[in-house]
Amino acid sequence: MTTPDDRHDHSHATPPVPGQPLGDDHDHPNRTQPHAHDDGRRTGVIAAVRHLFSSHSHDHADAVDSATANREGMRALVVSLGGLGVTAVLQVVVVALSGSVALLADTVHNFSDALTAVPLGIAFWLGRRPANRRYTYGYGRAEDLAGIFIVAMIALSAGVAAWQAVDRLVDPQTIDRAGWVAAAGAVGFAGNELVASYRIRVGRRIGSAALVADGLHARTDGLTSLAVLAAALGALAGWRLADPIVGLAISAAILNVLRHAARDIYRRLMDRVDPGLVDELEHQLAHVTGVHAVDRVRVRWIGHELHADAEVSLDPGLDLATAHDVLEDARHRLLHGIPRLGDVLLHANPAGQPDAHDRTCHHRLAIVTQAR
Repeated sequence: MTTPDDRHDHSHATPPVPGQPLGDDHDHPNRTQPHAHDDGRRTGVIAAVRHLFSSHSHDHADAVDSATANREGMRALVVSLGGLGVTAVLQVVVVALSGSVALLADTVHNFSDALTAVPLGIAFWLGRRPANRRYTYGYGRAEDLAGIFIVAMIALSAGVAAWQAVDRLVDPQTIDRAGWVAAAGAVGFAGNELVASYRIRVGRRIGSAALVADGLHARTDGLTSLAVLAAALGALAGWRLADPIVGLAISAAILNVLRHAARDIYRRLMDRVDPGLVDELEHQLAHVTGVHAVDRVRVRWIGHELHADAEVSLDPGLDLATAHDVLEDARHRLLHGIPRLGDVLLHANPAGQPDAHDRTCHHRLAIVTQAR
């Protein structure tokens, strides 16, 4: 059995040709990453709206090393906070020109929601700390904890938007300075949507579900500003109920965003991965010279890194050093061939000996019986 060594620098990670054993001077051709789309390639306005309000999540991420992923994640937070700061300043200018207290409240709300990036930034900082004897897998799970907080904030946004919409439906209010309100809503929507798209794009690239969730949270703030814009336009057209009706529609859209964000964070916490990723690991292992069969593969996300362990069957006649070399070849192949794979643990089984685990199989049977 081979155990994980210290971190490998495989930032140039590109996979080997399937079926070609790795050597000391192997080349790495490029490979297109597998992505499982299940949207049926819908087109049109409805499909565009559905895409806007969903996370379009993938388990696969680009082949960047952990340090680069942390840097990109922190950069995304800093740049997007700067963008939200510019948006807030522009809204403050509109507030100053219009004198609207309601717009001031909306501006303060957007600014406070932008601070959800703080716990995520702390999570990225923690993720850079090395593993120790207390946290033997490192601190990557901090990202998922930050994701739970962000999902809670999205749920709060949906609740507040729905409550305000119902209140204005029961007690319709006249919107003063509707033109200024529309301008502030347009600024808020544009700024938040740009930030949301940027965070979601970077989150997908580095494999961070929490950063994607934070992008979706920024999108909910943009949807709130869009409701303000639509309400102001309705007021200019003389439709007093535009504000609450649009508010209810936006609340429903935020609930859909919440569903996608909560689903992605839940899947990370439950160690769910795309079955295609397991297939890819099995495929890579099966093409390592000396591996007779792939008996088991397990893989999980920890933060924005993948960790895997696998059992492979080797010739029982191999000496320890040769068996270790086979496993090292397999590990090397996986670290180069699987994007975002931070570490892998391999265990060797003797091929053709199904009773090799007789002394411990009763423990597994006991676990299965208890689960039933």
